[in-house]
Amino acid sequence: MQPHRPSLPETFRLAGLQLDTRVTVSLILATLLLLLDAYHRFLPGASFDDLLLAKAAERAVYYLAIPLLLVGLIFRDRLAEYGFSLGDWRTGLKWTAIFAVIGAPFLILVARTPVMTEYYERFPADVQRLIPTAALDLIGWEFFFRGFLLFGLMRLMGPTAVVAQAVPFALAHLGKPEAETLSTIFGGTLFGWLAWRSRSFLYPFLLHWFVYSLVVVAAQA
Repeated sequence: MQPHRPSLPETFRLAGLQLDTRVTVSLILATLLLLLDAYHRFLPGASFDDLLLAKAAERAVYYLAIPLLLVGLIFRDRLAEYGFSLGDWRTGLKWTAIFAVIGAPFLILVARTPVMTEYYERFPADVQRLIPTAALDLIGWEFFFRGFLLFGLMRLMGPTAVVAQAVPFALAHLGKPEAETLSTIFGGTLFGWLAWRSRSFLYPFLLHWFVYSLVVVAAQA
């Protein structure tokens, strides 16, 4: 990562603690956004499909627009420092394809278990509705975890941030089927590794988009 420009003090003191400014602000904002997303819905929807689309639009604001504004206007850092670039696109596409091919059979088997089919039976499986809604939902989701948090935490934690960002990612899945939620600590770490390896959040986004779409379609097959 490139050195930060002197827009903010690197650290500040609070009650005797010497805190990293960017990491502290990022963690507080991230926590508030996750809680806001969990407890509130602002856009209306006449049907379940409309509610999913409305929630996806809200999440694009929470997890993409707001963090980008923070990085660009407050931190005044380059967006590429937070994985907002093509990065190493050859490596990114290669590993995205490998993980998709290897994971697809297992995802289909899991998606067809009773608990998964019961949960996802209401979700739109029509690709004309599924694909854009999933993309809108996950583009912010992936930048938030695999861009904003991952590369922000790497300032202090180094590669351990690959695992650290997967913890709130897993907790954000509470309420989904237990097997899916339990798997997210490992899936989130894999997505984080892919972002770290490619220096971009775009490839975890593509992989997550594929995983989600396949699960929804397979659960209703």
